[in-house]
Amino acid sequence: MQLEQKVMAEMKEAMKSKNEAALRALRGIKAEIIKAKTEPGANGSVDEAGEMKLLQKMMKQRKDSYEIFVQQGRAELAEKEKEEMDVIARFLPAQLTEDEITAIIKRIITETGASTAADMGKVMGAASKEMAGRADGKLISQLVKSLLG
Repeated sequence: MQLEQKVMAEMKEAMKSKNEAALRALRGIKAEIIKAKTEPGANGSVDEAGEMKLLQKMMKQRKDSYEIFVQQGRAELAEKEKEEMDVIARFLPAQLTEDEITAIIKRIITETGASTAADMGKVMGAASKEMAGRADGKLISQLVKSLLG
């Protein structure tokens, strides 16, 4: 439950420094935490894995919106999404590089004995579990396809 305390502390700092972009993003994170805590079966709390999923989902939403706004030439909206992504990224674990991801996938392929595209499910399951929160699922999928293809 540390994420909520970190977000609250940073919100206070953002208010003091009048950092509107950070405050907007932090309020969004806080709202998502509250929503997750009130979901049926959550018992009023969110575990660390749940917090990471929540942050990853928010990051993915911002990335998708950012790409759409850039394509449409809406720079002011794209900039807001970018600012929020920068704030959310501070709470996520460091992302793996493409070379690190490739090395992990190669190891998993060896361990599982995968050799064809039909084995992609086995590899994806293990890779997604091992790199949860540290790599984009779309990139993992692309690399697994290229290595098994």
